[in-house]
Amino acid sequence: MLTLIEKSGENLTITREELAKLLRKTADEIASSARKVLLVPPDMTRLNSQAGPITAMLYAMLSPRADVDIIPALGTHAPMTEHELRSMFGPEIPLSRFKVHDWRKDIVKMGTVPGALLKEWSEGKVDYDVNVEVNRILFEGYDLIISIGQVVPHEVVGMANYTKNLMVGVGGADTINKSHFLGAACNMERIMGQSDTPVRRLFNYGVCEFLGNLPVHYIHTVMARNDASGKMEMRGFFAGNSQDVFLKAAELSRRVNLLLLDKPLDKVLVYLDPEEFKSTWLGNKAVYRTRMSIADGGELIILAPGLREFGEDKEIDRLIRKYGYRGTPATLDALKANDELRKNLSAAAHLIHGSSEGRFTISYCPGPKVSADEIRSVGFKAGDLATMNAKYQPEKLRDGENVLPSGERLFYISNPALGLWALKEKFKKS
Repeated sequence: MLTLIEKSGENLTITREELAKLLRKTADEIASSARKVLLVPPDMTRLNSQAGPITAMLYAMLSPRADVDIIPALGTHAPMTEHELRSMFGPEIPLSRFKVHDWRKDIVKMGTVPGALLKEWSEGKVDYDVNVEVNRILFEGYDLIISIGQVVPHEVVGMANYTKNLMVGVGGADTINKSHFLGAACNMERIMGQSDTPVRRLFNYGVCEFLGNLPVHYIHTVMARNDASGKMEMRGFFAGNSQDVFLKAAELSRRVNLLLLDKPLDKVLVYLDPEEFKSTWLGNKAVYRTRMSIADGGELIILAPGLREFGEDKEIDRLIRKYGYRGTPATLDALKANDELRKNLSAAAHLIHGSSEGRFTISYCPGPKVSADEIRSVGFKAGDLATMNAKYQPEKLRDGENVLPSGERLFYISNPALGLWALKEKFKKS
């Protein structure tokens, strides 16, 4: 089946009323006979996706005639708090309908992707088998599963969502660990913004070969910031059960979420919303999404008022604190010498992703819950948040190029999760 429902355009704004109509049409097409439904939206880290209102609307439409459960696609992230659930999904859905994904315990192995395919896809960089592990809830008798989320450039898979929402969002340790390291081994800068990547091939193969009997439909959004108002607007809505749904969304996302620059940036200032970014595991999007735009010898300053930890998983937090963001050679050496890191390949991949490889400096400016010494211990420079806020006054900056009264130039990004910034010469479309 090709795209079932689509409304999209680079300059289009889909209003809340139009979104409700699109969802009603989608529900009428795919859910008219459904009696047990599972919704798989993202968590609070994808607040701007509009998956929260979409989930709430679908629940209101479907719950009068069907049992509807919701499992946020946490991946390795911490479980959502009641405050986060209410902030994202609203007050109407009973808390009992929300299920929690545990990527280490609540999984079932469905099959194995052979290492020979990984070797082919990675051009020989890795050759290990990957177990396809997903949350067992997917097999608890649902006659409709709706995967909901935003398509946007992504550092591990190239473009977020589609099969990633199942393979990682409700995936198990082996799938998550090995897919993340596959992306790191294949060079993040060759992957970001691409639809066809080794990691995407792994996810698509896993879903097609081992999850193909599941009644999965996808709802993808494409969001973009309005330059005039600064507000997020929906540019695209795509619903269906084929790869075409994802490919169309990815193409639109490249047009509205990718900023290609003619010259490298000497100084980049990134703000991390404290409600969304509480760890460097998430906050390092400030590194991932800007690294292809920053000049050699440049400076990245990250304002992180909500920072409270490095990894949202306790074991990964410990590993980040122990090994730090010290670049690819150091991480690979640590990987060879330490079994604990080999057992947590997603952590090793994250350490590679979060380093500038010595090409530019990264200064984290944390709030009160992480000390400057802790920041320095993992390989970053530490900045003082109050000093930087006073100096740069981010509330007065606009996204993009800014010239301060002092004459200093800097490039400001108010949310790094919303796009990808790259030099034209470094980005090649797949």
